[in-house]
Amino acid sequence: MADARIFADLKADHDRHRTLLAQISETSGASEERETLFEAFRVEVSAHAAAEEESLYATMLGNPELRDDARHSVSEHKEIDDYLGELAEIDMATGAWLTKFKEMRHRYEHHIDEEEEEMFPAAAEELSSAEEARLAKVFETRKPKELARAEASPPGSDERD
Repeated sequence: MADARIFADLKADHDRHRTLLAQISETSGASEERETLFEAFRVEVSAHAAAEEESLYATMLGNPELRDDARHSVSEHKEIDDYLGELAEIDMATGAWLTKFKEMRHRYEHHIDEEEEEMFPAAAEELSSAEEARLAKVFETRKPKELARAEASPPGSDERD
């Protein structure tokens, strides 16, 4: 695991997501701050998930030792995307929005903890340094494109190439 940049990139995104989730939790009602932070989180997570699937997960799916972990994580990405779509439909000033947000936050934090503690170490054992370097390049190239796509897409649409 000489070139673990792919895992560092993904972890850095996760840390940004945790910060955004904490900031959203500190807001109340349908405030401009809550709306802005939630939209930033939605765009960032959508782009992250797409770029992660197109880099790390695509490679993991081709490895029988890693395939189940990748499938599990892809299904969790879809679950989070569904939550984001549902949250976009609920009035932010209601208790229903806060309840759904707390559910989504719990599920997402569980997902990223699982990736960092279990999946990334398992992938690092199976991938060569050259594969890790290639995956980092794919992720770093794809993420800005996915950010632009996520900004242009409605919540929960999961529209990708």
